[in-house]
Amino acid sequence: MKRYLIERDIPKVGSLNSGQLCDAAATSNAALAQLGPDIQWVHSYVTADKTFCIYLAKDEAVIRRHAEISGFPATKITEISTIIDPSTGTPK
Repeated sequence: MKRYLIERDIPKVGSLNSGQLCDAAATSNAALAQLGPDIQWVHSYVTADKTFCIYLAKDEAVIRRHAEISGFPATKITEISTIIDPSTGTPK
């Protein structure tokens, strides 16, 4: 599967409490269960008015379908080609 970054514009998402975030995650999980093995949510970063979500998916279409089912917008979908981190700069 390919790795994607999904940017979601969700006004005031950063002000949700833990119960509301739990409910949002449960809604996303229910949509994922409907879509089967072609998509997996890895994790999300929550800011004031957006979430940035990392997903593994067969293609962009299944991500868009998840957005439709869950009701969470997929404002921008970007395929991730490579991951680097501090260890990338360490000679081997």
